[in-house]
Amino acid sequence: MAGTAQSEETTFRILEFQDLEGWEQDNHAAALRTFLETCPDLDEPDWASLCAVAQNIDSPRAFFEMFFRPVLIEDGQDALFTGYFEPELDGARRPDARYRYPVYRQPPEAKSASTWLSRREIETTDVMAGRGLEIAWVDDPVELFFLQIQGSGRIRLPDGSHIRVGYGGANGHPYRSIGVELIRRGIYKSHQVSAQVIKNWVRRNPMDGAELLRHNPSYVFFRTVNRVSPEKGPLGAMNRSITTMRSIAVDPAFTPLGAPVWVEKDGKSPLRRLMIAQDTGSAIKGAQRADIFFGTGDSAGREAGKLKDPGRMMVLLPIQRAYALLPESEQ
Repeated sequence: MAGTAQSEETTFRILEFQDLEGWEQDNHAAALRTFLETCPDLDEPDWASLCAVAQNIDSPRAFFEMFFRPVLIEDGQDALFTGYFEPELDGARRPDARYRYPVYRQPPEAKSASTWLSRREIETTDVMAGRGLEIAWVDDPVELFFLQIQGSGRIRLPDGSHIRVGYGGANGHPYRSIGVELIRRGIYKSHQVSAQVIKNWVRRNPMDGAELLRHNPSYVFFRTVNRVSPEKGPLGAMNRSITTMRSIAVDPAFTPLGAPVWVEKDGKSPLRRLMIAQDTGSAIKGAQRADIFFGTGDSAGREAGKLKDPGRMMVLLPIQRAYALLPESEQ
């Protein structure tokens, strides 16, 4: 350990690379490729210089070791790793007997209102009808609900092509967890609830299930994302494609977007990997909080939904930036 500093309740410890468990075994070239996706957008001179150097590197591991220092940032909260993914729904550009559930753009009056109509009002009235606000129609209202929770996804059309959609706004109502509601009703205990369990219950109980989904008044609208190839990952908070199992969502109050982050995730399937902080999320709050991107589709969703593990993460910061966190007496 090279040094420790504390700012109010946040502490900083500079570590050595030999302190990172599994560092030598990782695929540093894969991490460098992901870093290069977003580092051209980093404006600060030290980050910009490192991005320029990274364009022509013979040894990715040596690059990280030479120009960065791992910093353990803690705020008194236990570390928590969860997972997220990009949903893939079946849909069509026109409605029919199968594809009956519209994916909407945001109407103009919702954009100008701090709080607009609730989910129930949007779904049970004709306020959206006949206005050309539909991007596509999908075949499963439950998957559409979870698409809104994720905030982005792909719609697979009958001809095999895709429409990628991203977050386009919301109705301003607070999010209410339907998992918590199932627990409150005594249907499940907290350790039993997952996204798949919720989906299965709603499908087994279509009438009560529709009402359960409307317990959450928040409603998300979408926009088409045309400039990203379907083969690449969805756009993250840096407006660049994110990479399966190399991109994470973080709290930018503690971890700079674009920074490499060494992840030591424990639990049933331990993970030791260099990832890049390229996304954020409303539930991702804290110095030791991260959401790992698992990719696109049902398989990725199942894996992401299982993840709720402890561990620790270290942010790799440019050397001078790292030591600037310490008191002058320790620099």
